[in-house]
Amino acid sequence: MKILIIEDEIEIATNIKSYLKSNDIHCEAANNCQTALDKIMMYDYDCVLLDLMLPDGDGFTILKELKSQNKTDGVIIISAKETLETKIEGFNLGADDYLTKPFHLSELLVRIQSLVRRKNFNGSNIIVFNEIEIDTLAKVVKIENKKIDCTKKEIDLLLFLIGNKNKVLSKSAIAEHLSGDMADMLDNHDFVYAHIKNLKKKLNDAGSYDYIKSVYGIGYKWEND
Repeated sequence: MKILIIEDEIEIATNIKSYLKSNDIHCEAANNCQTALDKIMMYDYDCVLLDLMLPDGDGFTILKELKSQNKTDGVIIISAKETLETKIEGFNLGADDYLTKPFHLSELLVRIQSLVRRKNFNGSNIIVFNEIEIDTLAKVVKIENKKIDCTKKEIDLLLFLIGNKNKVLSKSAIAEHLSGDMADMLDNHDFVYAHIKNLKKKLNDAGSYDYIKSVYGIGYKWEND
């Protein structure tokens, strides 16, 4: 799961990032509108945490840009502003949820998980795809009810592939999902091949059908056969 935190209060952003990382969520941060817009244009996120009051503009500008680009990133507004008008405007511009400051980080985590499940997997904690079952909270993968040993990165990759079934995902898109904007600093995306190879082997060895297909010169696809 990849999250973008748009928050100009450094302490708040740092606390959110630290808490979410401790729960195995990859986080990036932007402390102004321009940086946030640059990241949104370059990357896709499972969820955007959006403060409305930023030094060079307001969060509604970012919501409008997401809408104009037909982006599907989930958005949770995190703001000290709690007027009915503000909430209505946020929802009308495409926000999925609204959390008023101050809030408990544990509640934020639950809301993020709920939003991502709702968008990608119809709100369920247990993802079932034919013989494969994934418990997203317990971080457990089973094939025909038999647990297999997967790393957190492999589970994240598996969910990303299933959530985008029958879509061709480029190596760079997978790299960005697993490593965020750090992927730009890497000389190549060989680590994507390594994760794909290891995941395929574990699934196949456990008796799963080979759903992961290579698309020559582009990337990979989870094929719903």
